[in-house]
Amino acid sequence: MGKNLLVGQSGGPTAVINGSLYGVAKKGLEDVSVDHVYGMVNGIEGFLNGHVMDMSTLMEDGSIELLPTTPGAYLGSCRYKLPENLDDPVYPELFRKFDEYEIGLFFYIGGNDSMDTVSKLSRYAASIESPIRFIGVPKTIDNDLVLTDHTPGFGSAAKYVATTVREIAVDASVYDNKKSVTIVEIMGRHAGWLTAASALARKFEGDNPVLIYLPETDFDQEAFISQVKTALETTSNLVVCISEGIHDDKGTFICEYASEVGTDNFGHKMLTGSGKYLENLVKDKLGVKVRSVELNVCQRCSSSCLSATDVEEAKAAGSYAVERALLGDTGVMITFNRAKNEPYEMELGTADVNQICNAEKPVPAEWICNDGSDVTEDFLRYALPLIQGHVEVPEKDGLPHFIFRK
Repeated sequence: MGKNLLVGQSGGPTAVINGSLYGVAKKGLEDVSVDHVYGMVNGIEGFLNGHVMDMSTLMEDGSIELLPTTPGAYLGSCRYKLPENLDDPVYPELFRKFDEYEIGLFFYIGGNDSMDTVSKLSRYAASIESPIRFIGVPKTIDNDLVLTDHTPGFGSAAKYVATTVREIAVDASVYDNKKSVTIVEIMGRHAGWLTAASALARKFEGDNPVLIYLPETDFDQEAFISQVKTALETTSNLVVCISEGIHDDKGTFICEYASEVGTDNFGHKMLTGSGKYLENLVKDKLGVKVRSVELNVCQRCSSSCLSATDVEEAKAAGSYAVERALLGDTGVMITFNRAKNEPYEMELGTADVNQICNAEKPVPAEWICNDGSDVTEDFLRYALPLIQGHVEVPEKDGLPHFIFRK
């Protein structure tokens, strides 16, 4: 088996995905059994095109220490789907390149589709009796990977959402002489974990956001208008939070009522516009002042709301992945197992990546209440430990100091 390590990042970035890269790279660079640590520039697609960098340069100039507080994906990302057929010629080509770089350990930091890549590569390796070990390191603000309590990236994104929604609610409350509605659209295709985190913004019982809609339940437009009308009777400056992926009982995304929706390389519909559509619906049906706010990529790229818990767990996941690979594990993803909630304790583990890829973990039905317009205290108890702790981001000239590839 080769003695070199290869690491890459894939899919949508998070505020802490580089924390996991830090964990993998630093652990690999410090281990005497690893000769070289290479980074795939733009994931497996970039690797196929020969785009590889030597990660030791970051250790030599000390810039590696900036990785954990730099959002985005330092190595660059991709949305490249490996063929389902393991007889496709791309697989021997990939393994030829692995041999060229004398790779023995392979790590892919990403979400569901990235775990699909790890699954295919590990299964192909087994079919040709390759000794290369393949491990997935989880990341996704959507928090929708199965067999793990949560995923790195969710805690910081949840903290950003809760902070921003609280700021929006305070801003909306300054004018009390006329009814108004603010609709906040939050990322979440099929799983509403991030939208549910907006409930953390409440300062007291009955505070904004009063209404929260997740894609786990069918969205009824008439019921929505009725709930908004009722809520306005007691909350004149109403804040409503919705997932971008809310849909009706026919499975039609609400944003599709407003426009045509395209698809990405994985066939996923690119969702946007649910908030704007509902803004116009409320305006038409109720005649009140209404605005919509789409949080968009800020949810995943903000370093100003990093959760210290999230950063430390992201680093730990990367480091533990190297430990497990050196012990012989392959075809697995690193998992988080909650040992205790109060005080919060988390333990790292592994799970078969084949059971994780192409599956999604929804918010439990028992954590959704009020006819699909709110979440329960159980969700709050689950999410609260994940947003704890402040992270001091290095600054230069009064702005965040990030590491970047030239």
